[in-house]
Amino acid sequence: MGFHSRRQQFEQRFAACLLIIATLFGATACRKKKHAPPTPSAPFAPAPGWTETGVASWYGDPYHGRQSANGEIYDMEQMTAAHRTLMFGAILRVTNLANDKQVQVRITDRGPFVDNRIIDLSRAAARAIDMIGPGTARVKIQLLAYGPARMAPPGGLFAVQVGAFSDRSNADELARRLTERYSPVEVRRRNNSRAPWRVVVGSKREQADAEELANTLRAEYKDVYVVRLDETSN
Repeated sequence: MGFHSRRQQFEQRFAACLLIIATLFGATACRKKKHAPPTPSAPFAPAPGWTETGVASWYGDPYHGRQSANGEIYDMEQMTAAHRTLMFGAILRVTNLANDKQVQVRITDRGPFVDNRIIDLSRAAARAIDMIGPGTARVKIQLLAYGPARMAPPGGLFAVQVGAFSDRSNADELARRLTERYSPVEVRRRNNSRAPWRVVVGSKREQADAEELANTLRAEYKDVYVVRLDETSN
């Protein structure tokens, strides 16, 4: 066998070895690469009847009184909830699988931003299905219908609630301190509440003006949020 023949055979064998090595490397790389499961992007709008099962949590302070993702002011005493992807305005039935208690909520916010949780309930909704104490519960959610993505507040005057008390004297004391710097300041009673005595400041025709006042008051007071005066009663 001549020199050129031996060289040709060597080159062929070397090329074959390189091909085998490349094939094995590629197979190993494919085995190591993992693809994350696809997740629906917001807004996700399945047909009524759609269900999901998983862990629910709830949220209150410090989000109470702040703007939700859909633009509404979050009120933890309303039957609302946060979901990562469901369209705003989605109406859900939430069932606590530990006790079969149910509550109906409307999606107004985004969350929860914790792994392995599917929905964040308002405090009122969590209370309705007995999950305030545990903090979380395994639930089944069922889509019932779709409502407006954002509920427009009716006309009226806006004020800022600075405190809520079970004892009228504590409310009167806070109101006295506030009147040294703000006007008007009122103590109003709201029935069906464990802290019925509400101290409210201001009387604004525009919600934006009330929000500006609330931001000023938050520098000194903790539980501050905008309310409509027509939702309070003396």
